[in-house]
This record gives sequence, C-alpha cells and structure tokens, in this order.
Amino acid sequence: MSKAKRPSKVLIDWSQNDRHKTTVCVYSLRAKERPTVSTPLEWDEVEAALEGGDAEALVFDHAAVLERVAAKGDLFAPLLSEEQQLPDL
Repeated sequence: MSKAKRPSKVLIDWSQNDRHKTTVCVYSLRAKERPTVSTPLEWDEVEAALEGGDAEALVFDHAAVLERVAAKGDLFAPLLSEEQQLPDL
C-alpha cells in the first residue's frame, strides 16, 4: 500500500514473515542453512566490496562478527543514543 493511500496509519508488512526473507534485527542470526549475521557496516567496506565486485566480503558468520566487534567496537551503539526529531503527524 503506497504512503499516499495510508495517511495517519502504520503499515505492518506481513510479507516480511517468510522463510525467503532475510531482514532481521542487528546482530541476529539469519535462519538459513549457513546462518550469517546481520551486521552493521562502515561505508568504506561497502565501497570496497562494490569496487571489487565482492559481495561476499559483506557476509559474516558468528565468529567473524565477534572478531569485528572486538576490533572495531559496536558499530550500532551510536544509534542507540542518537536523538531524532520525527515530524508531527
């Protein structure tokens, strides 16, 4: 449903509840045969993967994520304290 057709309403996208979808909360394991982890990225990592044509460089298993957090810290943490202004409805 387009935003124009749902003013002052919240869209609950039930179609995301499907075994073929991979959107999960940060640091969650995906329910796949190879359970990768939803991981915050830095822009330079995204750009390097794009330039190198290596999407697999952005795929992390649980051990790699623990190593990333030990080396880089929690890249998601700043978002937990960031204040945002939402528009009035």
